Amino acid sequence: MRGYAALIYVFLYAPILLIVVFSFNSGFSASDFKGVSFKWYAKAATNTFVIDAVVNSLIVAASSATLATVFGTMAALALQRVKGWVRTVFDGLIYVAIMVPGIVIGISTLIALVSVFGLLNTALVALIPALAGPEPPLALGFASLIAAHTLFNLALVIVIVRARIAGMDRSLIEASADLYATPWRTFRQVTLPQILPAVLAGFLLGFTFSLDDFVIAFFVAGSKTTLPIFVFSSIRRGVTPEINAIGTVVLAVSLILLFGSQLLLRRGHGRPRRA
Repeated sequence: MRGYAALIYVFLYAPILLIVVFSFNSGFSASDFKGVSFKWYAKAATNTFVIDAVVNSLIVAASSATLATVFGTMAALALQRVKGWVRTVFDGLIYVAIMVPGIVIGISTLIALVSVFGLLNTALVALIPALAGPEPPLALGFASLIAAHTLFNLALVIVIVRARIAGMDRSLIEASADLYATPWRTFRQVTLPQILPAVLAGFLLGFTFSLDDFVIAFFVAGSKTTLPIFVFSSIRRGVTPEINAIGTVVLAVSLILLFGSQLLLRRGHGRPRRA
């Protein structure tokens, strides 16, 4: 069994290792190693198209992760007070949102946004004729990207924060209420410090998934280009060491964020419970 497990890991990670190795290739071919060089990293760092795509991805990832963290934490706290079949329904909807393939989310979000934008643009132009022009008032772009990624990350944040709330020491909250603390003060001084590692972990995971997402962004980005969309467009013309360099940097950033979120979750779960 160990041999089979080793083969599986080699099959999974060997292609990733090849991308990292060939990102240091001094030649112009992605598959012919000529020597060690960092010139492709420098070229990617000075490529204006890459920089614009990175900026777009960072804006979308930071915005969607922040919104998903805020609303996901609020929803997780509210769902702890819901009981019975209502909670079962919400639990099912949350897990379905995580399990649904990204292409289904992308297509459904695109259809919904195009339909809504069509109705709203017609109404806006009728109310404000000055808005009529070659470009509609509402169109796919940053707003649609952020909205789609927020909805996807929302379920993830809810699951992570609820898992932390379930293991939280409730006696501290009861003691705060016995000492006549207001609900807001109890949340700020008792609840939030206990769930903060899970909240930060949810933010980091949401940021990572949004930064790496291609499928959903491909459908709802409109004229905006994120880094995954740029990479996909570039490899259609052929894979170069520059693409390998970009992939290596994205891989490193993603791993740092994922390991950071895991450390935060372990820190939250590893705290001793108070009597």
